[in-house]
Amino acid sequence: MKHYKIILLFVIATISFQSLFSQTNNKSVFVVVHGAWGGGWVFKKVDSLLTATGSVVYRPTLTGQGERVHLATLDVGLDTHIKDIVNTILYEDLHDVILVGHSYSGMVITGVADSIPKRIKKLVYIDAFVPNDNESVALIKEESIKNYKIVNGYLIPPWVPEEKSPPKHVPQALKTLTDKISLKNPERLNIPTTYILTVEKGADPKSDNFAPQAERANKNGWKVLQLEADHNVQWSAPEELVKMLKEIENQ
Repeated sequence: MKHYKIILLFVIATISFQSLFSQTNNKSVFVVVHGAWGGGWVFKKVDSLLTATGSVVYRPTLTGQGERVHLATLDVGLDTHIKDIVNTILYEDLHDVILVGHSYSGMVITGVADSIPKRIKKLVYIDAFVPNDNESVALIKEESIKNYKIVNGYLIPPWVPEEKSPPKHVPQALKTLTDKISLKNPERLNIPTTYILTVEKGADPKSDNFAPQAERANKNGWKVLQLEADHNVQWSAPEELVKMLKEIENQ
């Protein structure tokens, strides 16, 4: 009798585990990639809000940024950052990913989608660059470099004092912004894509710094949405951003 009870308990435990595993697999998976000078830490609040809705969230930090600042070298380029996210997806064995890129990381997620399109379910660009083949951030928007200080091959964010304690923005290798992207896989173009343009309250959307990128998205046939917030929407309007991301998820 005791033997049968043990077997029954084992069967129940196995069924429960399989049910839990199945539910986990059914959750939407977001991979959110931060912008220049940042790190995964900047999307901590967004992560928390998305996770509370039942989604699974990854917010990897690009090489040389955030908690990986100790890995910063002048050899870190755009391709390094693309591989950071490709390898996150491959080594975590993620499928049907909703891949989200903010600002500079429009370059990154474009390269990721070109590399592993079958792993990507949807793409979301948040106030982000929309590159064509053989373009760099510097070519798309020259002032994104020339308006900032460059020291020893690194672009320095002027709003962060050196003495500030982490978490904080850090210098980023100039190479990441001057490297040209190579796009060769037409399957990338079949991924449903949404562009979110953030516009500050009372501002003219047409005068927004990223309005030309939203226009590129529109010409690509992507859905273009608008959200009232400043460029760092992850801080200025995280709840509204998550609501929009969930709407995109369910479309």
